[in-house]
Amino acid sequence: MAAGDITRQDLFTRLAAGHAAGITVVTPNRRLAQVLKAEFDALQAGRNLPSWEDADILPVGAFIQRLYEDALYPAGPAGGVADLPQLLSPAQERALWESVLADAPLLSVSQAAANCAEAWRLAHAWRIDGVLEKFAGNEDTRAFAGWAREYGKRCKERFIDAPLLFDASFIHQIKKPKLLVAYGFDILPPQTRDFLANFETVSCGPAKKTSKALKTSFPSARHELEAAAQWARARLEGGIAAGKSPRIGVVVPDLQLRRKEVARVFSDVLCPGWNLPGAEKKAMPFDISIGEPLDGFAIVDIALGILELSFQEFEFATASKLIRSPFIGGAEAEFAARALLDAELRGELPPRLTLPKLVGAVQACPLLRSLLENIFNLGKDAKENFPHFWAQHFTALLAAAGFPGGRELDSGEFQARAKFNEALAEFARLGLVSGKMSFGAALAQLRRICAETLFQPETPAAPIQVGGILESAGLEFDCLWVSGLTEDAWPLPARANPFLPVALQKKAGIPEAAAETSLALDRRITEGWLGAAAEVVFSRAAKEKDRDLLPSPLIAHIPEGKTEMEGLPSWRDLIFHSGATETIADGKAPGLHSKTVKGGTRVLADQAACPFRAFAHHRLGAEGLDAPAEGLDALQRGNLLHKLMAGIWKEVKTKEGLDGDLSLVISRSAEKAIHELKIEGRFAELEKQRLVRLAGEWLEIERGRKPFEVVQIEQKRPIAIGGLSFDGRIDRMDKLLEGESAGTHALIDYKTGSRVTPNDWLRERPDEPQLPLYAVTAEENVSVVAFAKLKTGDMKFAGLSMHEKEIPGVRQAKSWGGLMASWTRELESLAAGFAQGDARVDPKKGFATCRHCDLQPLCRVHERLNALDEGEEEDRE
Repeated sequence: MAAGDITRQDLFTRLAAGHAAGITVVTPNRRLAQVLKAEFDALQAGRNLPSWEDADILPVGAFIQRLYEDALYPAGPAGGVADLPQLLSPAQERALWESVLADAPLLSVSQAAANCAEAWRLAHAWRIDGVLEKFAGNEDTRAFAGWAREYGKRCKERFIDAPLLFDASFIHQIKKPKLLVAYGFDILPPQTRDFLANFETVSCGPAKKTSKALKTSFPSARHELEAAAQWARARLEGGIAAGKSPRIGVVVPDLQLRRKEVARVFSDVLCPGWNLPGAEKKAMPFDISIGEPLDGFAIVDIALGILELSFQEFEFATASKLIRSPFIGGAEAEFAARALLDAELRGELPPRLTLPKLVGAVQACPLLRSLLENIFNLGKDAKENFPHFWAQHFTALLAAAGFPGGRELDSGEFQARAKFNEALAEFARLGLVSGKMSFGAALAQLRRICAETLFQPETPAAPIQVGGILESAGLEFDCLWVSGLTEDAWPLPARANPFLPVALQKKAGIPEAAAETSLALDRRITEGWLGAAAEVVFSRAAKEKDRDLLPSPLIAHIPEGKTEMEGLPSWRDLIFHSGATETIADGKAPGLHSKTVKGGTRVLADQAACPFRAFAHHRLGAEGLDAPAEGLDALQRGNLLHKLMAGIWKEVKTKEGLDGDLSLVISRSAEKAIHELKIEGRFAELEKQRLVRLAGEWLEIERGRKPFEVVQIEQKRPIAIGGLSFDGRIDRMDKLLEGESAGTHALIDYKTGSRVTPNDWLRERPDEPQLPLYAVTAEENVSVVAFAKLKTGDMKFAGLSMHEKEIPGVRQAKSWGGLMASWTRELESLAAGFAQGDARVDPKKGFATCRHCDLQPLCRVHERLNALDEGEEEDRE
């Protein structure tokens, strides 16, 4: 590599001469190459040139791959380089590593292969690949040395990968650029240095600026990120007002983990209202350097879901997404019908299902049904085959589903689909290093390729660049904000590769291998930030939950200060101040015209929990969408228990009927309950065994009672209270035959939950008011109201009674008449409130009431309560 540097201005002058100058610029990463090319284009455009030759600027890895392609397919009549090995793609490298590790005793061959590929790249970059077996190490490093030897042997026979490409001999047999400019290289591994020595090379980099720097802190990482976004907006607006186009940088060290949060915060601050319904979709004024996994894009996720349908059981969530997706054929024509179908199927289909079962359930949407039948007909005969066959088969399945739908794709969707096609082509090339595979293995490989492919749709150049630590190297800005500089985050701790001997890594000078070299590298990066812009802000969070955070020692010399920026209003504030404020009391709905309501006693239970819940459920008809779950949900288990006990008491009827062997009665009742709920297969047998055990244990509790007779089972009856009329259903009513309460009745309600207590009946807006409601409206003389708690290992009665010790576990009320009067007042108040339109968002126990409610998106309770109470502790009897 020739000695000597050139300035950035001289570099752009030479590039302006075009390809005749024979200049190629290589950078350490793609981001720097893109920014450098954009700056060159902006400079040429500023000269009012109608056109100009594109600058040859690219990452060093892409440059060497281009040299390989030039050697393989040279321009002109000359032939290519003889015996050139096949270059492996990243997916092929991974598959070859997996074949090497196939017989190794590993928990995850796939993950180990990825780690091996990284260790292989690092070993070649720092020229330690030839001595791996000579250095003593631990079990992992010795194992890797053997795997690396085998991998190298397989490559030598037919292939070459990206790390080996740097040392390939074909470099000396091709036409080289007249001058190679190495731009922005802070770290130059030996392999890269030796590669650049094959060319007439000079170095270049950004000019150092004299900066005005300060450091500041914020209460949390979220506050810090919001402040950075507001600062960027203020600097952008200030530059535009001054007739300039400022270059603004924001560095987020853990950007890979926080990418979604960063995108959301910067979108909200820089483009308020960007996600409102009907808002015009436009390019954001910021660009994030790290892409998202390809399978995270909706169009790719749907494509993979279509393929999953055709060969195996799948989750209902997958079917639901496909039914509602615009990327399936006929989506525009059946949009509303498919949305209704999805809501209906949630209560009908199991959590896992097959394609034939789904086909049979979508008769309401004939276009969708036809497409699903096409998928089934194509996928039913698929057998083991090579990747290129599976790639063609996958393409045919997508076409059979009408993918990507009938509507025109937007720019991001179009690019994501094109990238998916590239991933599919890369998967097809796996046949070079792998044999036949099953449909499931093929789909798993394609899914992994998509998951590991980071993709970001191309957008117009943005003035604000948000990047990670490495992506910020070599870039110049007018102003720069570097976040996350706490003591434990910066400098980065040493992180030696576990597959390479640590002593060997330190000897080679790998920066991340030792604390001192990592510190030196991070100090150079910090100095680079200070010289990258005229204004530099270093920030940190002061706290992480309850832990205090200190600033990084690398910015200890930077003075404390506050950033100068105007307060930028949120979208909510803009709406609020855009017009006159009008206050509407939204807790009052029109009164009922008809006093007969549907919903049974659940109406008052919901009114007690939260008036808005009762209004939304029983007057608006609002309800959340069900989600199929494995096994039985709480409602189904409750219904099963009620049917079981109803069947038993219809035969037993009295306490005397409990004498003797009841195993046949219990078994018959369990079978009937399971049959009525349409539970089938092995699960039905397991559920029957559970019910038999449960009933047997409970009947022992019943045998300890005084004599009684069951006079009503699941009895429907009309109920009128507080001006409301509705139907109720009493689980069970017993006639007591002995003691002070002889001739009176006991109301019993079965419960399977862990928390059943009569204490909730003694407060305002009583929880579970069904039994008190039946008691105060019953024509019969009621002296006991009780829960029957049927939970294995914790069977008991819990309730209140007129007299002492009428039922074991039921305690005597202080005043039975007073209790009845109190319940009457509370229940009449709840009924009157519902009838008069009380619709306040007023959860009785704060968040404890809301935790499992399906109405939170509708009532927006989190906007009304500043701090939601976690609820009261369970009452102890």
